Formats: sequence, structure tokens, C-alpha cells
Amino acid sequence: MTSPLFTNGQAIPARFTRNGENISPPLVIQGAPEGTRSFALLVEDSDAEGFVHWAAFDFTAEHLLEGAGAIEPQMRPPGLKHALNGFGRAAYDGPQPPGEDSVHNYYFRLLALPVETLGSAEGCDAREMWREARAKRLAEVDLIGLYMGTPL
Repeated sequence: MTSPLFTNGQAIPARFTRNGENISPPLVIQGAPEGTRSFALLVEDSDAEGFVHWAAFDFTAEHLLEGAGAIEPQMRPPGLKHALNGFGRAAYDGPQPPGEDSVHNYYFRLLALPVETLGSAEGCDAREMWREARAKRLAEVDLIGLYMGTPL
């Protein structure tokens, strides 16, 4: 998994944060293992006790376009559902570290799954969805983006 706008270990552009436009960045999924029928995605701040910024599942798109984490279903790839993030919303909410004195690491975690659907409903608990998805995973990959509250 990559993003055309930031590389692993580099700064997430401010536009994709709560200090900016708060839209999800584009992601490209390549090299999924044979038998992959859907994906699950979790975005968390590892420096804020794993605070969840985005939890999406049941999607098959290999390209998550800019804004795919929108709360409006018509803006999402076919089939994509959201679990609740740490802000209590079934949508993407970008980085916004508490305090602005240190760089935070945001893990974009992707699971390739052998099932079309996890069977979870829109708005389910993100951690429960992730546990279920990890138990079924064929492969897992991370993309790490950095953000400090003001552009790096």
C-alpha cells in the first residue's frame, strides 16, 4: 500500500488532517495475495495510545481515491463500510495530535481478506472489527505517515 502524496515515514500533507480539509488521502493497494476478496483498513495514532482515526472494511477497490473516507456513502468505493473512529464518527478524521510539541506516527494498516464481507454493520466498534479481520487475514501491510499539528 502506498500513497501518491506521502511515502512511508514522511509527513502527511496538512490538507488531510483535521487542521486542513480533513479528507482521507488517496491510497494505492498493489500485490494483494491470491484469494483476496476484500480489504480492511485501520488508521491509528501510535503515539496517542492507538487512537483510531479511520476504520474501513468490506471494500475491494485497489485505489482509495482522495476523500474515500467521507461519511456520505455516495463518496465511498462500492461496498466500503466504516466502523466508529475515536471521535465517535463512522468516517475518516485526520491527524490532530493532542498538543503540538512532538511528531506523531500514524499507521495506515491494511489487511487482505479471503471473504467478501466481515458481516459487521456500518458504525460497529473499530477494535472489534479489526480483531475479526486480523483473525481472517491473508496478509498485512503498514504505511506510516508523520504529523505534528503544524506542517512538518
